[in-house]
Amino acid sequence: MEPLSNQNSATQVAPQQVGFKFHGRTGEFFGIWIVNVLLSILTLGIYSAWAKVRTNRYFYGNTELDGHRFSYLATPLQILKGRIIAVVLFGAYYLVTSMFPVAGVILSIAMIFLFPFLICSSLRFNLRMSSYRNVRFNFTGRYGQALLNLFILPIVSVFTLYLLMPWTLKRIDNFLVSNTQYGNKTFEPSLSTGKYYGAAIATVLLGIIALVLVALVTGMLGVNLLATGEEANVAPEFTFSMLGIMAVYLVAFSFVGALYQSMIRNHIFENTELTKVAKFGSSFEFTSLAILNVTNLAALICTFGLAYPWTRIRKARYVVNNTQVFASPDKEQVIDNIGEGESAIGDEVANAFDVDIALT
Repeated sequence: MEPLSNQNSATQVAPQQVGFKFHGRTGEFFGIWIVNVLLSILTLGIYSAWAKVRTNRYFYGNTELDGHRFSYLATPLQILKGRIIAVVLFGAYYLVTSMFPVAGVILSIAMIFLFPFLICSSLRFNLRMSSYRNVRFNFTGRYGQALLNLFILPIVSVFTLYLLMPWTLKRIDNFLVSNTQYGNKTFEPSLSTGKYYGAAIATVLLGIIALVLVALVTGMLGVNLLATGEEANVAPEFTFSMLGIMAVYLVAFSFVGALYQSMIRNHIFENTELTKVAKFGSSFEFTSLAILNVTNLAALICTFGLAYPWTRIRKARYVVNNTQVFASPDKEQVIDNIGEGESAIGDEVANAFDVDIALT
């Protein structure tokens, strides 16, 4: 990792890696999760706002960086407000489109222009409700930027037969990262378009191999099914064949998704800097990530969802264990300056207008 520059000195001081740990345990989170599920059912979903706060506070509070833990600051009523807005919006959309098809088309177009605002609002809320060492994160992305990067460019890329999609995905990631702040410091990414095209090509090639594999398994199971002469055995054979095809499909495409995710995440982290505070690293490895995802999915299916706490803890621990933070030696002074410069008035104004719409 390259050293951070120190503007107050002619020399450069190398950043030092700081400890990043996750302390969560399956047993603890299972107790929180099962109560959240039961109360959410009994209250017809109303308690889900409290459930989200309890869950986030558990995972934030059990994530430690350099001896300090993260905090989640949102209250259940703030979450509930956003969910009520979401229900009203989508309920109105469903009613209008069902009763007045023409008006529904107009409303659908209007929703396209509304979503960038909702996404920015939700991102801003979730980041502002996250803090480390009493310093909040923030999102400064604007409506026009969100409309261009999240909607217009993806639509345009479709008409280029997706040839522009890797470049579009790079722009989306750059928009999200470059508009994220920690206190008054902004994350500065330096992303490569070539890396995105390389990841896309590798993913497409692996996807083709996965499709061929699924087709071969489907063909073999189909031949085996036709070879079963007794009609009484057709139903169970068909069931096992479908389960076999589904299993191969999930495994194959878990590897495809893990390949792209690991390549791009590693690239983003290794090429992003929080000026004068830290640089980052990521050591996601696509085979281990794919195996993690496949085993988590298998556990969820085999336990009818009861293994969710175990899978969530495993994933959180994997993410933390494969993320590196290299802090500047003068980070203490920088963080203190950030804290002193923050205004509570700005926080209150932002909290009044930003809500969690449950889109992000």
